Amino acid sequence: MKIIELNSELKKLISELKSKGKIIGFIPTMGSLHQGHLSMVSTAKSTCDIVVVSVFVNPTQFNNPDDLLNYPRNPKRDAKLLEEIGCDIVFFPSVEEIYPANYISPIIPLGNLDKVMEGAFRPGHFQGVVQVVSRLFEIVSPDKAYFGLKDFQQVALVNHLIEYTKSNIEIVPCTIVRDQNGLALSSRNQRLNDSQKVDALHIYKTLQKALESPKNISPQKLKQECINYFNTGNLELEYLIIANPFTLEELQENWIEGAVMCIACYCGDVRLIDNMKIN
Repeated sequence: MKIIELNSELKKLISELKSKGKIIGFIPTMGSLHQGHLSMVSTAKSTCDIVVVSVFVNPTQFNNPDDLLNYPRNPKRDAKLLEEIGCDIVFFPSVEEIYPANYISPIIPLGNLDKVMEGAFRPGHFQGVVQVVSRLFEIVSPDKAYFGLKDFQQVALVNHLIEYTKSNIEIVPCTIVRDQNGLALSSRNQRLNDSQKVDALHIYKTLQKALESPKNISPQKLKQECINYFNTGNLELEYLIIANPFTLEELQENWIEGAVMCIACYCGDVRLIDNMKIN
């Protein structure tokens, strides 16, 4: 496995590999890797010749400075895990490599996609996501890019980015990986103590309740029932929304195939998100 820190070195290597007809798969991460990330590496390895993983904690997508400061970082462990699973290239860029002094961020209109859910509670977050994804795509030039569906809204934004820029990169959404109790794997889970990990299971229980509920009631009524149930736990709800999977608009009276329930909440001071297709 090659460990690369410089854009110029990575671009040169990717160019050489592509000249030999190699298919490049790419997984952008912020590090502190878990089995969810590693499962994406395995998926990419099954369909690509070369798998590149970037590890970069992107400062422009954090609207809370404390969240950026507290984000878990463990580059040595990340490199070891990636090597063990057969990753070909890991890219550890500095902030200066991603955003040099002369860098001009592309302007990508996001419409309503960044006004709801995460966008409503984390102003500027998705502009930061689009900025860093655009930059990483520019550096890596992948044929396929893999994104976890735990960040459902992010996947929608990346698909929008590809459509807007008319890029030929194939976006591959990857299934949420959960622990044996149903908690969605997340780097932030490392900040939970044992009792909080038990409390956090209430997110999954709420999603299961929605999945098992009769669909002869409206999305809005189901939403309220699930909020009432969620509030019986020990978590602080930020939002619970049943959304159109394509536009992310909140469903009101009528269902649409593929409707997804999205939840964001706090477990102590740790912010967690999860979602599930419920129709």
